[in-house]
Amino acid sequence: MSDPQPGRTREDQWPLVAVSGLLSFVAMLDMNIVNVALADIADGLHVSAASAQWAVLGYQLPVVALLLPVGRWLDGVGLRPALLTATTGFALFSALAAAAPSAGWLIAARFVQGACGAVLFVLMPVLAIRSVRPQLRARAMSVPATLGPLGAVTGPAVGGLLLDHWGWQAIFLVKIPFCVLALVVAWRALPRDGGLTAPDRRSLTDAALVATGVTLLLLSLTLGAWWLAPAALPPLWMWLRGPGARPLIGVLHVPGLLRAHSAVLALAAGFAAMHYVVALHLQREDGASATTTGLTVLAFPLGMGLAGPLGGRLADRYGPRPVALTGAALTAAGLLLLVPLGDGWSPPDVAWRLALAGVGMGLNGGPTQALVMGAAPPHRTATAGSAVQLARTLGFTLGPALATAAFGLAGSEANDARAALALAATAACLAVPLLSAPREGRR
Repeated sequence: MSDPQPGRTREDQWPLVAVSGLLSFVAMLDMNIVNVALADIADGLHVSAASAQWAVLGYQLPVVALLLPVGRWLDGVGLRPALLTATTGFALFSALAAAAPSAGWLIAARFVQGACGAVLFVLMPVLAIRSVRPQLRARAMSVPATLGPLGAVTGPAVGGLLLDHWGWQAIFLVKIPFCVLALVVAWRALPRDGGLTAPDRRSLTDAALVATGVTLLLLSLTLGAWWLAPAALPPLWMWLRGPGARPLIGVLHVPGLLRAHSAVLALAAGFAAMHYVVALHLQREDGASATTTGLTVLAFPLGMGLAGPLGGRLADRYGPRPVALTGAALTAAGLLLLVPLGDGWSPPDVAWRLALAGVGMGLNGGPTQALVMGAAPPHRTATAGSAVQLARTLGFTLGPALATAAFGLAGSEANDARAALALAATAACLAVPLLSAPREGRR
């Protein structure tokens, strides 16, 4: 996916940066918003709860499984047609999901919507970085890097509100106006830069291998079916040995990029584990109401949303690495401060610690993404973006699985929560040395 006008100075397109943030929010919102409606979907379509669960997995699996193959494909096609096609497909199949008369219809629509979502996940950082001058890169990258995770965090709250007033169909329809707005802006502002080409047979084989491996890995984490994890190794190994993995391997061989991707995964896992444990403990052990729990947990996205734009500005002025490192340290500090809380958790005590961690995540997101995208080869920006998104998504999935595994290790409910929070804090702490300057940089 090459720049249509290389070497030419052009005006900054901040409306396109806003589109990248809006679509990132919508795509991540869809990862969690349907969870709250599963019981209503099961009743409305007259299916079991296990069948209704595929309304969530039907979206999540293709999103995660196709990120890497989509990244490789997008490096060779035009940005404009890819964005318009994926956004149109996302909106269309959202409408078809809302109109589903049966579970089979709903799951099929969600699978296609997930494939479109995978394209959007990869395209959004590319769109942000292409829309502004290099001097403003981190500021632009902070928009999708902040709004995307905010979509994941606010999904259950937004879904609950829609479910109470308009039914489960509204959960799918609410995203369509945002997609239409994004289409109008992108149609007018994006220059024509080529067309779409179908992947060749070898690319389809590589896509099938990596999608199979990643799907088995995700199912093992999501469903707790750990016996599936070894089954993911053969297809992933075959893919790594073939030509399909060479673009990704080339990107990860750039000094510091493998560490940056690992830091993204570690921070996402720490955040997801913390979010899962705090909400569960406040309601089950401290007897907090759902409203109190929601307002307490809201401190994290509030801190993140306020710090996100600041992180981009600071990174453009002082460089992305020190700002990303500072953000990771603040996130780790906020999670570490949660560990020594006693049996009785006070919502204000929890909230300010979550706000501190949220500020750190806000400072970290855009600069880390700018660090990766700026260091990647120009003709591999989509591949680099897909790898970051995969690391973040796997972290979001891995975090609750690790927290669940930590429960029961210490012999009491309070100690179980403390052990899970310690695990979350440890994951976040790992991101700090991973984001420090590599040896090549120090020399």
